[in-house]
Amino acid sequence: MLPSFYDNWKHVFKLDPERPIDDATLDAICTSGTDAILVGGSSGVTFDNTVDLMARIRRYEVPCAFELSDPACGVPGFDGYFIPSVINTKHTEWLIGHHVEALRDFGHLLPWDLITGEAYLVLNPESTVAKVSRAETNISNEEAIAYSQVADRLWNVPVLYVEYSGVFGDMALLKSIKSGLKQAHLFYGGGISSPELAAQAAASADTVVVGNIIYENLDAALATVNAVNLAIKEQDHVF
Repeated sequence: MLPSFYDNWKHVFKLDPERPIDDATLDAICTSGTDAILVGGSSGVTFDNTVDLMARIRRYEVPCAFELSDPACGVPGFDGYFIPSVINTKHTEWLIGHHVEALRDFGHLLPWDLITGEAYLVLNPESTVAKVSRAETNISNEEAIAYSQVADRLWNVPVLYVEYSGVFGDMALLKSIKSGLKQAHLFYGGGISSPELAAQAAASADTVVVGNIIYENLDAALATVNAVNLAIKEQDHVF
């Protein structure tokens, strides 16, 4: 059975191990009512800074998961692990190559009952993840939907992550992607700088991921928790 520790997540705060966060801010984030803390970043993630951040989060009861993009950063002790693959790149090391190397060396050590695959559809060309993975972001909506269906229907990847990292994405496209999914759990991340934008994303995604605004405007970040929950309640009431 595939891990399903994320099934009930509606709102998630994402923390980057490379970015400093003081104790007061971390306390506010971890006691905000968010469903989970997701740890991960596109660059600068090390074993040491991941261990440090996890240890600080572990003082709280909030679930905590890790996006494991580099096996050298495979820190034990998280509630779950996502293994990301960028599906809209033609450079296969970001789709499968790094993963094969990691499993060759570390596969026997992985807690497979806590690991799930995560297909990234990267749509902001200026984002770090797009530049690092050389993702093909200049694609039509039809192509984006097709990529999502390959991940969902052909590959049966449990989690599809639509990533705009740094800008707020096309919610009409997100809704179209969501409507075409058969089994994948849809994460959305990118440009959520206000509770209003968080509510818009919650109307289509299964899980809304809030990241950068934590480091820029804590009050706005905290307000996204209630905004997502209210948006979901309104949807449930309508339907």
